[in-house]
Amino acid sequence: MASQEATPAPRIGLRANWRQFALLVAVNAFVGAMVGLERSVLPLLAEEDFGLASRTAILSFLVSFGLVKAGTNYFAGRFSDRVGRKPVLLLGWLAALPVPVMVILAPSWGWVVAANVLLGVNQGLAWSTTVIMKIDLVGPVRRGLAMGLNEAAGYVAVSLAALAAGYLASSYGVRPAPFLLGIGFAVLGLLLTMLFVRETREHAKLEASQTVITTADGPSGGEIFVRTSFTDRNLSSVSQAGLVNNLNDGMAWGLFPLFFAAAGLSIGQVGVLAAIYPGVWGFGQLATGWVSDRLGRKWMIVSGMWLQAAGILLTAITQSLPPWILGAVLMGLGTALTYPTLLAAVGDVAHPSWRASAVGVYRLWRDLGYAVGAILAGAVADLFGFAPAIVTVGILTAVSGLAVAIRMRETLPSQ
Repeated sequence: MASQEATPAPRIGLRANWRQFALLVAVNAFVGAMVGLERSVLPLLAEEDFGLASRTAILSFLVSFGLVKAGTNYFAGRFSDRVGRKPVLLLGWLAALPVPVMVILAPSWGWVVAANVLLGVNQGLAWSTTVIMKIDLVGPVRRGLAMGLNEAAGYVAVSLAALAAGYLASSYGVRPAPFLLGIGFAVLGLLLTMLFVRETREHAKLEASQTVITTADGPSGGEIFVRTSFTDRNLSSVSQAGLVNNLNDGMAWGLFPLFFAAAGLSIGQVGVLAAIYPGVWGFGQLATGWVSDRLGRKWMIVSGMWLQAAGILLTAITQSLPPWILGAVLMGLGTALTYPTLLAAVGDVAHPSWRASAVGVYRLWRDLGYAVGAILAGAVADLFGFAPAIVTVGILTAVSGLAVAIRMRETLPSQ
């Protein structure tokens, strides 16, 4: 009898689910911290400990990370619809456990690349699932706010972890000190999920039962993929913008530390610059998701892409710390405008019965941007230098914003 009373009937709304929502915010902070550890030190580790000179070779860790994370995002969405959200989240944390240990013990760069395969699995399963679970809990009215809080938690944690890793690396070396934090993050994330996170798939079913759909059966997995990737003008616009957004983030992650170090900055200064961009991005999302619930999605995405482009181009054409700080701030503000808004737009368009799958497809394309950005930026940097590689990515970002302005329609229901 007690077991039958243990699980209350699902209710949709942020107020009704604030405890689980807050818990998932905390869980996603640990997800973000796992990847934040690498942002300020891993490219420098490639040069200092392994003697890599080729920018393409150094950025190989991002190729493996991006490809695996992209594919895992897709399967996270499909499996979440089929078996539930919590089992997928648990698998994500199990994948995270070996990552910091492998980087600490790595005798060759291949170990670091392999560790980033597992990190890609962790980020794809865990971050995707926390996104889906928050959308399940809050329903349509506060979707932008929910995504803003989710992404803010993740990327503030990225910033703080990057700052901490830069400090530890400058004080104690690039290994092992920064990555010891990762062991704690992975263990805490796993324990919180195991002990306290509850399944949210019933919330999605409740919302689906309240939503009109014109066909008896939802679209197949293949139909969802084609619709989200190509045929639906809103979903496909969002997918290409997400890809370019992470293309420039991958460039910033992989090239900026090398670019700044080559200009004579210390590891500590590189760590500060690496933290400013995701820090502004993270804190900015506390407001931008909420604003998109009121003003709409489309023009926030467009303006965000153009702000990112401005920050990237400013970084490329200057040679001192103050404009680089301004460039990082502009990139952070631009990404804060786009990141939660893109996810909210997917939630606006996709029916609850196949929304998790659509989120997975969107995140597949978005995180392919890491691999595309690493290959493109690394190749251009090897051939022509850092500045031309950074300019190339800035131009692509501006063009992506223009494509959204031309093709996408507003998705916010009240608009």
